[in-house]
Formats: sequence, structure tokens, C-alpha cells
Amino acid sequence: MGAARMRLYPAPLSRTPVLLALALPLVVALAFSDETLDKVPKSEGYCSRILRAQGTRREGYTEFSLRVEGDPDFYKPGTSYRVTLSAAPPSYFRGFTLIALKENREGDKEEDHAGTFQIIDEEETQFMSNCPVAVTESTPRRRTRIQVFWIAPPAGTGCVILKASIVQKRIIYFQDEGSLTKKLCEQDSTFDGVTDKPILDCCACGTAKYRLTFYGNWSEKTHPKDYPRRANHWSAIIGGSHSKNYVLWEYGGYASEGVKQVAELGSPVKMEEEIRQQSDEVLTVIKAKAQWPAWQPLNVRAAPSAEFSVDRTRHLMSFLTMMGPSPDWNVGLSAEDLCTKECGWVQKVVQDLIPWDAGTDSGVTYESPNKPTIPQEKIRPLTSLDHPQSPFYDPEGGSITQVARVVIERIARKGEQCNIVPDNVDDIVADLAPEEKDEDDTPETCIYSNWSPWSACSSSTCDKGKRMRQRMLKAQLDLSVPCPDTQDFQPCMGPGCSDEDGSTCTMSEWITWSPCSISCGMGMRSRERYVKQFPEDGSVCTLPTEETEKCTVNEECSPSSCLMTEWGEWDECSATCGMGMKKRHRMIKMSPADGSMCKAETSQAEKCMMPECHTIPCLLSPWSEWSDCSVTCGKGMRTRQRMLKSLAELGDCNEDLEQMEKCMLPECPIDCELTEWSQWSECNKSCGKGHMIRTRIIQMEPQFGGAPCPETVQRKKCRIRKCLRNPSIQKLRWREARESRRSEQLKEESEGEQFPGCRMRPWTAWSECTKLCGGGIQERYMTVKKRFKSSQFTSCKDKKEIRACNVHPC
Repeated sequence: MGAARMRLYPAPLSRTPVLLALALPLVVALAFSDETLDKVPKSEGYCSRILRAQGTRREGYTEFSLRVEGDPDFYKPGTSYRVTLSAAPPSYFRGFTLIALKENREGDKEEDHAGTFQIIDEEETQFMSNCPVAVTESTPRRRTRIQVFWIAPPAGTGCVILKASIVQKRIIYFQDEGSLTKKLCEQDSTFDGVTDKPILDCCACGTAKYRLTFYGNWSEKTHPKDYPRRANHWSAIIGGSHSKNYVLWEYGGYASEGVKQVAELGSPVKMEEEIRQQSDEVLTVIKAKAQWPAWQPLNVRAAPSAEFSVDRTRHLMSFLTMMGPSPDWNVGLSAEDLCTKECGWVQKVVQDLIPWDAGTDSGVTYESPNKPTIPQEKIRPLTSLDHPQSPFYDPEGGSITQVARVVIERIARKGEQCNIVPDNVDDIVADLAPEEKDEDDTPETCIYSNWSPWSACSSSTCDKGKRMRQRMLKAQLDLSVPCPDTQDFQPCMGPGCSDEDGSTCTMSEWITWSPCSISCGMGMRSRERYVKQFPEDGSVCTLPTEETEKCTVNEECSPSSCLMTEWGEWDECSATCGMGMKKRHRMIKMSPADGSMCKAETSQAEKCMMPECHTIPCLLSPWSEWSDCSVTCGKGMRTRQRMLKSLAELGDCNEDLEQMEKCMLPECPIDCELTEWSQWSECNKSCGKGHMIRTRIIQMEPQFGGAPCPETVQRKKCRIRKCLRNPSIQKLRWREARESRRSEQLKEESEGEQFPGCRMRPWTAWSECTKLCGGGIQERYMTVKKRFKSSQFTSCKDKKEIRACNVHPC
């Protein structure tokens, strides 16, 4: 019961891509000592040398365990599972053998073996030369854990037995049933995609108190690909101890709105609200503060931790925290059972964590823009083959390096315990002496050195004095958030003096009161403490280590009274700063004997005061990419957005969440514009065949690829009358003079640079561009040089042309 458990989390599911085809090359050897193998009877059967290996066997030994990741009872055909063989410290093993057999088969034939193993680390494991379906060690040496992949057999195989043997000097530990044997049966296809981890009823008595400590291992050193240097962090931890009737999150399930807000925004507010709504199924809400940045040495910043309790009904623990920045990636535990089969409480759990996808956002990199997954997908673990752009991508399909480790350690037990396995000494001490926890209210933006040792007391007598310790402020990440003092003072007295009756003993805090000795009326209860430090002079401690007091349970012991549990611990304050509320709860242990309703209250609430609220720096997502320009040509606008990731109740944020700027695309095409046609002119002949014309003026030349100008002059034939054969000389001279004047007029008008009625100056040079990049404009001008008085056109005007320039991005 007291052994620590360790595993890589999470378990691969049916949705996990099969990684086995990309495993490393495989090789050979056997781990049994030569002396042991000499005793093995020779046989021609397939792998019979391994299966019939003899030695000093120990059945039922629990220091060694064979584990399939996720502890499934079923396998999905063709799916890859990580298998771990481990020894609980201080035990170890030098060699091992691992095989997989169909149920009720002897293993002396090739078809008796089920599935295939694949090697993860060639330096640790290899296939056996005389039994190629079995896995053994590469070199005999001390080790505490090995891992391999096992690919489940095809459909129709039935149940499979995974067996392991351990070699430790001349002793072989081998079990047909127990911790070195694992039975998996084929999963029904109707359950594909759903986490199948049946939870047993708990038979433990009393309650147990645990401490969860979260060690982030996600850093640029361990995960260098695309590591987000600027804003890496772990969000606030949120979870709870709960019954099997409530699920915070699970593989193959869908994320609730609370899980979605943690996964995408790092906000635990909605998740906590969902947990508290399940008050009947939840014993403790688990909360720990966020970590900015994601990783720092433990001598600079302590790992975040939280304490929680479990009981027989609510013996499961779940939590999650977001990797930030990320689309919707998290780590955590789901329904971790802290109750043992021996009716006791697990002493310690150590689990390595890899990230999982909440199924609400389709981004593939740490800083992918928001891309909601529609429809929402099921929660699944990330793999190294998800996407080539993923920071965890490995073309060989290797396992993802763990990003965090969580340690869950029992620190106390309360009430009468009923476990049948005796505790070891360390376990008893752990219950009697829960570690003291110093609350650290240092802002995350203030980075300090460790505290120095306490100075000597300023008083050398039994008069009260002071002692001091110091620390150094290394960095202040946000100047708007004040950092606490670098000095700390504590009252003290000289050597040999104490506040408690002159005693020189140092005592622990009192452990919580035991339950009342009776269930109704007046009884007794007790509590204990222990000596943390004995006097230096060797004298005996006289301070009491146990005390008792009277207690009353249900003063009116009548048929209508009900039996209640003790009040639970107060929940954390609902506010992180300023005034809030906190609650505590108790349960009905026994309803009234007369069948009436229990009138005793099951919850209490009171106000709580947290430190004064201060505005904290806004936590914002990176800017999205700029949108397309609002126009297809010419001048327009474009926008970009970012999201608020810090909690609204932590302070106002006045930063802009959207930006706009002008954008310039190539100028829009401008078609040629003309005036209406003029009236037809007089016929150019006074007799006989002639012609007359009409014109129109170009008001706007075509620009930037616009439609060209059509004709500006039209002619048509005219005939006034027939000419006389012998005109008089006077009429001929008159006609020649008139035609000469018209010819001069037309010549004068034709010198107007295609602008009838006026003469224009040449175009000026183009002006300088108004912008160096991002799209500017240039201009040039043509002015009127001379207008002709005799012209019938009056629309001569100065001309102006515009064109785009420097359109390349800034």
C-alpha cells in the first residue's frame, strides 16, 4: 500500500496515431545469470526456454510491477500501448523478460503469442536471440524502469496476457497472477474513442489529506522547437477531489465550457463554478497559482502546491492546467484513484505528464491564431505525428518528452482507519508530522534570491527581542506591481527561553480533532502533536502531546434527530483580492429514525478578506495577422486583434484589443471621360460635295489601365447645291479667301496638344512619392498656355495626373 506509483501520462487512445511502424531497429540477449540458465531444461518448443525458466521464484512480491499506460482493461486492435516494467525504490532489477500470450495458451508455438513489441530505447531493451517475440535487457545492470511499445493484435484475437519475469542476482520473480501480469481483452468497437478505466468502489475508512505539487519541465532546453520565449507560462491549477459520479475531464469525452476556458484562455473561473455546482460529489476544490515564466530553478521559485482531502465516497482526484501560449493544450490527471484495494490510502503518486488537446481549437503551433474546431472534437493526447508544424513533431514517431511532473503525497489521515496492511515507519511519521506550509504571497513578477539564515536574537536574556533574515531582489518584471520588502523580522528570546512555561521544546502544530466518541449526545474527542526538537541540554519535554475535550453530537437524541459528519475545512475565499465569501460543508451520516427530513444545516458561509486589490499587468495573446485590405484597389483600411488572457476580476485592462491602419493597393483604373458632341459645323463647300465636322473634348485621360479614349472628331458629307460652270472671278476670289481663313483657323487650333480650343504647356515632372513604403502617390500637372478667342470651345482647363508609388510593404 505504501509503495509509490510512477507512470507517464496520458494513455494512448483509439484516436492516437499508430506509432509502431516508425520504431527503432531491434536486436538481442537474455538476462538470466548463466548459473540460472544452466538449470533450465532444454526443449525444442518455441520460446519454451524462457517460459520454463526455473530459479528461486517469489510469488506475490509487490515491489515490481508491470503496467500498461492508462491502466486499461481492454485493448483496441492495432493500437500502440506503452508498457512499463518498474521497481519501487530502493528495489532494482538487473534483467527481465517480457512476453504477450493469448489467454489459455502455453506459448510453445508461434501462434500462441499475441501482438508485437517495439523497442523504444536500444540501450535498455532488445529482442531475445532465441525467442524473437520476447523482449529483454540490452546489458545486465541495475535499473528501476524500462519501457517498450506493444502493438495490439488484430480483431478476433480475444484476451491477451502480458507477463514479465525479473532477474535479481539468482532470484527470479515471475507471476501468473499479480503485479507482473496484466490481462487485456479486446475492446468492443461500440466503445471506440471513450476512455475505458472502470473505477472500483472504495473500502477505506476515515479521510486522508494530500498535498499536490506541480513541477513544470517545459523549457527551451527540453523543448527547443518554436519555444515561445516571450509569454511561456502555466495557468492557475484547478481541480477537485470527487466521486466517480462526476467527471471533470476525460479522454474520449468532450470538454465542458469550463475546461474550454482553461484550455484556451487559462481562466479557471468557469471551471471552478462547474466544480462547486457539483457540491454533493466534490469534497475539496483544488487550486494553485499560475507560473510565469513556465520554468525556473527551484532555488529561485518554489513549485506550486495545493492541499486537498479524500474520503470513501470522494476518493478520486482530477486537475488541469494550460500550457501557455497554446491553442488548447493542457496537462493534468483525470480520476486518479487514491484508494487502495487493501482499504487504505495511497501514500505517494508520482506521474510524468504530456500535453493533451481539448478539441476546441485547431491550431498546430504554440502561437497559432484562434481557429475554433467546428464541430468540437473529443479530448485526446497529443502525439509526435499530429502535424509537421507541431512543436512536438517527430517523423520517427517517438514519444513526446514529458513537460511536467506531479507529485501527490499523503500528509495526514483522520478518523478511524481500516486498512489491513500495516504502515511502515515513514508512513506513520508522515501522518503524525504533516509538513508546515509557508504561504508565499510574493507577486509572480518579483524574482528574489532565497532567504538568508535567521540572525542571532537581539536579546541574550529572556526579554523579547528580534531576529532578522534577508533576501535580494533579482528582477522586477513589472514596475507597476510593487515588490515586498527584502527584510523579514521575527520576535525571539535568548537561549534557554521560550514562550511556553520556560520549556525549551519545539512542538508541532496540533493535528485536527478526532471524531466524537459517540454518535449522539455528550462524548469525548482528542487531538495530538509531537516534539519537533528536543532541548539541547538533554532535558525531558514536559509539554503535553495529547489533549482531550468534551464534544456534543445531536444534543436532542430523539427519533427525529439526524447524525451529521464533522464540518469540513473552509473552502478558499471566492475572491483573490478584497472581500469575498468562503464556505464549508458537512454530510448527513444517518437520517432520522422516524423517517422525517433532517433539519440540520449542511453548509455554512462567512465573509473573508483577501489583500487589497491592485491592478496587475494585462496578460494578452500575441497580435493576430493583419486582415486583408478593405478595398481591392486604392486606399482602404485593415485590422488585427488580440485577446485578453488575464482574469477580469484581477484588475482592469485598458490595452487596445484591436488595431486599425491605412492600406494602399495599386490605384484603381480610371476610364477616359469626354464632353458631349458639339454641333455640326457648316459645310466646308459653298456648292458641290463637301463635309462638315463635330468634336468633343477629353476631360480625363485614362489612367492605371482604364478604358482608352474613343474618337474625338467625326465627319459627314454635305452638299449645298450644284456649282455653276462659269462662276465669276469675284465669286471665286471670295470663296478662296473664306477657305484660306478657315484653313488658318483649323491650323491654329490643331497646335493645342490634342485639346481643341487651347494650347497647353508640357507635363511637369512627377512629384516625390508621399511615402517611402506601404503605398504612396505622385502627381504632375499640365497648364493652359493660350486659349483661342475664335474657338467655340470654352472648357479649356489645367490638367492633373496621379499615380501610385512605393507599394512594397514596410
